[in-house]
Amino acid sequence: MSVEKIIGEWKRGAFKPVYWLEGDEPFYIDQAMDYAEHNILSEAEAGFNLTVFYGKDADWTEVLNACRRYPMFAERQVVLIKEAQQMKDIEKLESYVENTLKSTVLVVGYKDKKVDARKTFGKRLKATAEILTTKKLWDNELPKWVATLINQKGFSCDQRAIQLLVDHVGNDLGRLNNEIEKTVINLKDRKNITVDDIENYVGISKEYNTMELQNALTSRNLSKCLQIIQYFESNPKANPIQLVLPTLYSFFSKAYLIFGANTNDENEVAKMLGYNSTYGGYFKDLVGCAKNYRQKGVEQALLLLHEYNLKSIGIGSTGVSDASLMKEMIVKMIS
Repeated sequence: MSVEKIIGEWKRGAFKPVYWLEGDEPFYIDQAMDYAEHNILSEAEAGFNLTVFYGKDADWTEVLNACRRYPMFAERQVVLIKEAQQMKDIEKLESYVENTLKSTVLVVGYKDKKVDARKTFGKRLKATAEILTTKKLWDNELPKWVATLINQKGFSCDQRAIQLLVDHVGNDLGRLNNEIEKTVINLKDRKNITVDDIENYVGISKEYNTMELQNALTSRNLSKCLQIIQYFESNPKANPIQLVLPTLYSFFSKAYLIFGANTNDENEVAKMLGYNSTYGGYFKDLVGCAKNYRQKGVEQALLLLHEYNLKSIGIGSTGVSDASLMKEMIVKMIS
């Protein structure tokens, strides 16, 4: 079950006794926990019927006692265990999972782990609880996720702006959501997010960012590429090589797909790659890359990106700075 479906059921007043939220993506777990804490009960009910535990400090006997209490002046009570992966003896909650109270809604946030389904506790959860298992999104899934989130908030966004945001923030859904919230607050009456908005409100250099490096590479502008890398060297936390190289690899991989389209019709190619008119600017960048490098050049670029990604983690190269690696790689790509 998805977090949207769980929250949707809560909004309709449909509750199960235990919700076990686990997995690698904390954003969805936090989203459900936050709703459970602030919306299942009214403010007056929460004063008597909301109990919040934190895994590191939680004692399993206290959790059991809280779950077995009856609500006061309300139809139900809510018990939350945040950061439950840090809770000692959490499997001792098995007796409650086996024999729950209908008037208690227990919500457990078990981040970065999954319960062992082979053990008795895992089997009990599977039989009784609603289990949400979250997974990290792949990098190529992030632009679509961001576009959907922005649309859900009632806004639209240029694909270049989406890509710039994703390139800058990376695979942190919570931070992506926060940056989008911060940006839309500043739009006032406008409903479309532009590249300028992302640069201004997220705090990205207009001239020296991964997208500008990508554009400079596409046009084979070596001087501009070296200027941007020099800036990256001065700001390593904002533009780490471990984020820059996968972004460039993703871009060149998409450009490479153009050669297998079996058509010269750009509308057909865009459709094949999953783009529509709102993604026009970014798609034109891909087409420009394919034209300027041709198939052999794009293949060579992908091989170099893979090679230097390995070097960046110490395979095949030692004692060389990240900036030096990027400069060396880009000279080879452009030449």
